[in-house]
Amino acid sequence: MRYIKTIDDITKDGRIEFGEGYDFVDAAEEADAILMRSTDLHGYELPRSIRAIARCGAGVNNIPIEEYARQGVVVFNSPGANSNAVKEIVLAMMIMSSRGIVQAMQWVRDNARDPNILADAEKAKKAFVGRELRGKRVGIVGLGNVGSKVANACVDLGMDVYGYDPFISVEHAWALSHNVQRVGTLEDLCRGCDYLTLHVPSKADTIRMISSEQLALLAPGAVLINFARETIIDEDAVDAALRTGALSWFACDFATPKTVRMPHTFITTHSGAGTEEAEANCADMAISELKDYLENGNIANSVNYPACNMGKARAASRVACLHANVPNMIGQITAVLAKDNANVQRMVNESAGENAYTMFDTDEHLDARTIDALKQIPAIHRVRVIK
Repeated sequence: MRYIKTIDDITKDGRIEFGEGYDFVDAAEEADAILMRSTDLHGYELPRSIRAIARCGAGVNNIPIEEYARQGVVVFNSPGANSNAVKEIVLAMMIMSSRGIVQAMQWVRDNARDPNILADAEKAKKAFVGRELRGKRVGIVGLGNVGSKVANACVDLGMDVYGYDPFISVEHAWALSHNVQRVGTLEDLCRGCDYLTLHVPSKADTIRMISSEQLALLAPGAVLINFARETIIDEDAVDAALRTGALSWFACDFATPKTVRMPHTFITTHSGAGTEEAEANCADMAISELKDYLENGNIANSVNYPACNMGKARAASRVACLHANVPNMIGQITAVLAKDNANVQRMVNESAGENAYTMFDTDEHLDARTIDALKQIPAIHRVRVIK
């Protein structure tokens, strides 16, 4: 039996199913893994029993991933599971910022007691004349799970679509419509755009990547949309552009002390992925990742360890070593196994940055002394006997 500790409300209806061989516990000290959503784990005292953490969502700013890597804890996320929900709300923001919908509805509420409201509304509608999206130029920063879907949807709406992503994956490149025009620099993307929408993670090279220089290249009265991370814009520059009219609207998912004081904004409660379907998709992906890791040692969509897959664990013993990415680690591991005369059926070693993962199957069960010898190798963070 494997035990799971849940943190946060994972799905709206509260239903989470791991299947046979799993049970839920209240205390993290009794758990093998944690399933979570948005709680901040910085400063959280993680029990040694925890082997993995899966977040139901893409961002992991709330998890100290490198600290956990050094403890041999694999952190998973669920990229793309909520991408359709985010795509839809981004499109909604484009339309809301273009058609005066919210303002028109507010006029109706403000004049609800007018006995001639039907006729007066006809007269008032001229104040809310907007513009269509068709034929307008949209720039999309980041063509990953969300950005590629937004790009294709904008093509379907008849927009002139440009994308910028120097690190686009082959998978997402294939998914893009041939009508999405890729550009080589952020500046070329911004030039003349009527809409600019952001879909990149918060990293050293993306923090405040949209500032006064980029905003000045947009078409007059452009719309900026940020449903990615609050740190990727220069808030002071956006505020200034809104006040001068260089930007007509700013839509974002982050109610920061500065954004809530900006004029001409649509700000939501970090609810870009807030649909029942997205919650369920994220939970399903996170559960699948945890189960494959706990049962077989396979890693997919980890943010602190490399992807690795050896299929189902069918040999007498499968052992996984989580360690630092340092020279001669394979040699040290195989030297320990040689002393035990262990016959290794197959072995896989993968690395990602400072961390690495070595997994192997043997024809016989390794004795406790061999496992302990593996644990004593310098730079080994954790050794797991999976079967």
